[in-house]
Amino acid sequence: MNIRIKGFDMARAYAIFGMFIVNFNFCFGSFGDQSATGQFLNLFIGNSTAIFIICAGMGVSLMTSSALDSNRTEKKKFKTLIFKRSWFLFALGLVLYPWWPGDILHFYGAYLHVAAFLLFIPKKIFLWIALLVIFIFHLFLFIIPIETSWNFTTYEYSDFWTPIGFLRNSLYNGWNAVFPWMSYFLIGMYLGRIDWQNSRIKKQIFILALCVFISFEGIRKVAMYCEFEKPILDYIMYDYFPPYLPFVLISASFGVMVIVFCCWIGERFAEKWLIKSISNMGKMTLTNYVQHLTVGMLILQMISGLKYTGFLQQEKVVSPQIILLYSCGYFFLSFLLCNLWLKYFKTGPLEMLMRKISEN
Repeated sequence: MNIRIKGFDMARAYAIFGMFIVNFNFCFGSFGDQSATGQFLNLFIGNSTAIFIICAGMGVSLMTSSALDSNRTEKKKFKTLIFKRSWFLFALGLVLYPWWPGDILHFYGAYLHVAAFLLFIPKKIFLWIALLVIFIFHLFLFIIPIETSWNFTTYEYSDFWTPIGFLRNSLYNGWNAVFPWMSYFLIGMYLGRIDWQNSRIKKQIFILALCVFISFEGIRKVAMYCEFEKPILDYIMYDYFPPYLPFVLISASFGVMVIVFCCWIGERFAEKWLIKSISNMGKMTLTNYVQHLTVGMLILQMISGLKYTGFLQQEKVVSPQIILLYSCGYFFLSFLLCNLWLKYFKTGPLEMLMRKISEN
């Protein structure tokens, strides 16, 4: 279990690094920068979030796996625990939302709430439900225009705090809405149920993910040289928003490959100081997520001289070189602080608070 956890936590640390880059670039940089550095930063769009959500689903499956053959009372305890954690994250995300409109925590709380009803079903059903979630999203596309309530100049959502706007944003056209992003969580729940100490299974999963990744990236390359109509080309090429099927499969398969690779590294070098230290970053994912959106944004605001708004900059932007340098420096600082904190405590401060609330 320790070997498995090290690998998963390393994957979480990678996801946090990617989130640093994407979110700092969103608020102070530009996704339209065509320089080599700018294009490098854009590689992290979507992939980091996918890993973050897949790992979350894996964590839930791993945490509850001991109760698969338990009695109804024991299973009910785990369901209650997951429900409480979902409410905590949902509330924390809504508190954070006025400061950071791109919040994922309230969506994460929604994923957990749904997952609590599915904890002990056969693992193959997770994949079928994941496909259903993606299908429902595509069905919504024919009913509600994906751009509803969005200002694509600033990426501000106009009626988030109204009942209908909140429901629409949460279920369909928010940044990480339940449909289709819950599919990543369900893939993670499936992966959390397999035997990660079986090297043959890990190899099979990696090869399958690689084949999916290469196939759909290949389709994108071919599409660039074909005379498709714009709606079809957009469907194939769009990244992150809207999260069409090609993007979901590419980002999910890439995420699975990263997780398997991290587990291989965790197995081979489990006792190395660097591996243990990086995995400590993953143990404090929630804390790192919140602090980079608060402390990290405020520091970058002071350094850049630009005002933080939580939306795209409309005039002056920070160069991609500075964004990358700052993201790496902030990750290194967080790395040091996490390892210092975990010398004295078992979990991060927000993780500790969540456990205290959910386990009482």
